[in-house]
Amino acid sequence: MAPKEPRQLKVFSRREVEDLISQGRSIVILDNHVLKVDAWLPYHPGGDKAIRHMIGRDATDEVHRFHSAQTLELTKRYRIGRIEERWVNFLPPIQGGKFRAIEEGEDEEVESSDTSIIGQDIDSSVASIAPSPVFDSADGSSLRERIPRPSSASSMSSMELEHNDKPKMSLLDARTQREIDLDKTTYPSLDPATQERISTKYRELHERIQSEGLYRCRYSSYGIECLRYTFFVGMFVFLLSKGWYLSSAVFLGTLWHQLSFTVHDASHMGLSHDFQIDSTIAMFVASYMGGLSACWWKSNHNVHHLVTNSAEHDPDIQHMPFFAISHRFFENLFSSYYERVLEYDAFAKVLLRYQSKLYYVIMCFGRFNLYRLSWAFLLFGQGPKKGPAWWHRYFELVGLVFFWTWYGYGVVYKCIPGGWNKFLFVMISHAVTMPLHVQITLSHFAMSTADLGTTESFAQKMLRTTMDVDCPQWLDFFHGGLQFQAIHHLFPRIPRHNLRRTQRLVQDFCNEVDIPYALYGFVEGNKVVIGKLADVSRQAAILAECQRTMAEGDFGSH
Repeated sequence: MAPKEPRQLKVFSRREVEDLISQGRSIVILDNHVLKVDAWLPYHPGGDKAIRHMIGRDATDEVHRFHSAQTLELTKRYRIGRIEERWVNFLPPIQGGKFRAIEEGEDEEVESSDTSIIGQDIDSSVASIAPSPVFDSADGSSLRERIPRPSSASSMSSMELEHNDKPKMSLLDARTQREIDLDKTTYPSLDPATQERISTKYRELHERIQSEGLYRCRYSSYGIECLRYTFFVGMFVFLLSKGWYLSSAVFLGTLWHQLSFTVHDASHMGLSHDFQIDSTIAMFVASYMGGLSACWWKSNHNVHHLVTNSAEHDPDIQHMPFFAISHRFFENLFSSYYERVLEYDAFAKVLLRYQSKLYYVIMCFGRFNLYRLSWAFLLFGQGPKKGPAWWHRYFELVGLVFFWTWYGYGVVYKCIPGGWNKFLFVMISHAVTMPLHVQITLSHFAMSTADLGTTESFAQKMLRTTMDVDCPQWLDFFHGGLQFQAIHHLFPRIPRHNLRRTQRLVQDFCNEVDIPYALYGFVEGNKVVIGKLADVSRQAAILAECQRTMAEGDFGSH
């Protein structure tokens, strides 16, 4: 039972919220209320980073799309106040935002300056210096500092000020600015009125989807899915017993490929819409039958949904040294998810030259990397240790042991004779899952990685960074709903069997708000992805040549 809401809630100014965040408080705006969620961070089943990316922001659309009505009721216990005016988002601390404390004697009601509006604490004496484009998004909110800022005017000479007044763009800076400019001309204006209209229409679309029952799971469709799973299991066991080991491996890999779609639905609470029931289904299927951690996936995937295609923050596009879908990865970026630098080292420089040619080969072995990430997540206790998901870690650890017992020992070691047969069985069963990894990357690798700042609405950002794949309805089982990735990003809790019906409504929404809806055929989409990877490889080669030329010009005579 949710606690009774206080009769009177304090009205917070934007400056007061900034002061709280400067003190290390986790403040989120939800439904025009100010929430202090510090106590919930260690309990959040989706991981604390998903919340940290919402600090200082109006997270109404994000929170409502990811949570059930029962969960939304629980958020009321964290309310400490409300706001009365249109909220202007801060850049969250995890993304590099800076926040100023209220000084003694300062008028708390005075609006922040332009620099504080974007969450920056920049000395007014140097605030007029033009920023480096690669680190500044379209609305002016800085991603991270590249040009050192002096602490006072006296620390910068007039000569230095004149020199820095118009800093020259580097090769990478210019490329980033072109990508930002392209998105600004392709998508609606970032002004608050336009983005608020998009958010309003998006919420109206949500209401329509609810009224048409598209959030309700079609269990008859899952009956068909279960028949398909039973067929794959039967063929795997039958062929294994007959000694057709490699054919058996194909059906086992196909089973894993198909089961991943059920894990995806259940992890988004798209089956029963009950957290514990759907989580248990996801963990059982992922861990006990597939050897993977659904808890790791949720922690990773929730962040991906919030900061889609952000080079610094989205783990789903951080595949160094094997892939880079943006020139930004040439800068040794710090990953806020993995909390380490994604090094553009000598090994990466070699691999990225051939990434478009190695794409499908590497995708064949994608499942092995998921094993590594799953074990690391569970063994190092990276998930919540308290709250409703405290027991999930132990349930999944038992599941991974169970999986490697039946698959590694029972099937590979005991049932398959000969070293080569064992090796080929393992390789084939894993390579067959390659279309799943291609499908996951297909919807994002080809899309924009530019940051348009904190004023961009949730709906526009999802449609700008995600594409859908057009396919005939009879092939939906092969794609598992992931072909409707843009729609899924807008409404992640819709069961996959309802996504095709939702597509028409989303297309009408896009037409109404003038947002391009990216829709490609499967073959065409793959060509676009390969082209994007090849283009980034060319950028890497150009950068290497420029660096070599500069080195020879500066130091060749020494």
